[in-house]
Parts: sequence; C-alpha cells; structure tokens
Amino acid sequence: MAMTKDQLISDIAEAIDAPKTTVRAALEQLSEIVGDALENGGEITLPGIGKLKVSDRPARTGRNPQTGLAIEIAAKKVVKYVPAKALTDAIN
Repeated sequence: MAMTKDQLISDIAEAIDAPKTTVRAALEQLSEIVGDALENGGEITLPGIGKLKVSDRPARTGRNPQTGLAIEIAAKKVVKYVPAKALTDAIN
C-alpha cells in the first residue's frame, strides 16, 4: 500500500520530534525547491534516495488503440528518477 502525504508527515514528525505543521511546511517547501530546480534544467540529488533530472523525450509516431490509425505524439520534457545505490541495496 502506498504511503500517503499525511502518513509521511506523521512518521517524519515522530522521528525528529517536531510538530506536524513544521514538517508539512518543510515538505511543501522541498516540493517547490525541487520543482524550481528541475524547471530550470538542473538536477536534484536526494542523498540515500536518488537523483531527479529532466530528460527530453523526442516526438514520435504512436497508434490509436481503438482505430489503429497512426498519430503524432509531440516532444516533451519528462522527469527521470535514478535510485541511489544505498536504496537499491536496501530493498534487495
């Protein structure tokens, strides 16, 4: 089962003995910082967790599954996640 935002906030607050409101504000600020860095073409390394970086996905031809007709899929930027070795070792 996936961990919810509230569960994450509760676990962090309990682990560091801080109020949930402080942890919630820090988590929301982290989200903004990561978004801004990725928007500007940078990458973010979260120690022990992994790395987030922006990658370009080129335009390509796809198929409509209902009709089988070819459609053009536009190029776009996507966020790629590369897990840290420590995290990979921990789950294996």
